Amino acid sequence: MPDILCFGEPLLEFNQQPDGNYLPGHGGDTSNCAIAAARQGASVGYFTHIGADAFGDSFMDLWAREGVDTSAVKQVSDAHTGIYFVTHGADGHQFSYFRAGSASSKVTPENLPAEALASCKILHVSGISQAISDTSADAVFTAIDMVKKAGGKVSFDTNLRLKLWPIERARAVIHAGMSQCDIALPGLDDAQHLTGLDDPDAIADFYLALGASIVALTLGAEGTLVATADERRRIKGRRVEAVDATAAGDTFDGAFLSRIAVGDDPFEAARYANAAAALSTQGYGAVAPMPTKDAVKAFLADE
Repeated sequence: MPDILCFGEPLLEFNQQPDGNYLPGHGGDTSNCAIAAARQGASVGYFTHIGADAFGDSFMDLWAREGVDTSAVKQVSDAHTGIYFVTHGADGHQFSYFRAGSASSKVTPENLPAEALASCKILHVSGISQAISDTSADAVFTAIDMVKKAGGKVSFDTNLRLKLWPIERARAVIHAGMSQCDIALPGLDDAQHLTGLDDPDAIADFYLALGASIVALTLGAEGTLVATADERRRIKGRRVEAVDATAAGDTFDGAFLSRIAVGDDPFEAARYANAAAALSTQGYGAVAPMPTKDAVKAFLADE
């Protein structure tokens, strides 16, 4: 059984290129996280339902190539695999989703892989894992409870998507999820919307007070504020010529958790994850530009 288990919704991606054409690829925040962790050499698995369709088959092939354990993934014939489009403009990248009624959104607590949840070191979920449906939200809470009772840890990325749910519900559900996590992985913009706070240190204090033992608040190009009950540091970001920030946060998550799983302290894990996230912005799409462990180590060696 894998050390890290990610749970959520994978989505086939169509990413707009400079010539206006769309490059097919793979996305979905927790799937991206799983692949990023696997590329760092972590033992990682995925849980979801996907369609018994060509897009679902494509994900099964992808995860197999990347070394992600799929023993907990189920392909179903009564629902489809979701898709999304990424367009690029003066204001950055924008997402258009076609995911209503997807197989992932129909997951219920009864579908959870009890053995995998009981044996993993870290369960990773996100706000999107809970936003896609009420049953998926319930499944996330049940999965968290199962992991905690078995002695594992829970990682939670806010990944706020207001196209999926109103801010009031998002705030209530994400705060409830964050209150049960050990590793809080909010982004600054998400956290400002969810907490009503602007100052990164105040935001870190907020999530520590909810119950997280580690808060890694990502600040975009400025790096990451890492806070525990005893210490906090700003870990600087790495400067690169970025062309597409799609899944940079997911790459951070996967790289960060891969280092936590092997015993790094959260500050060193964030230094490593900042480098991985920076490298991931140098190509188009969610998965293709994610760096390997060797690439990250070489990048860090040039610091």
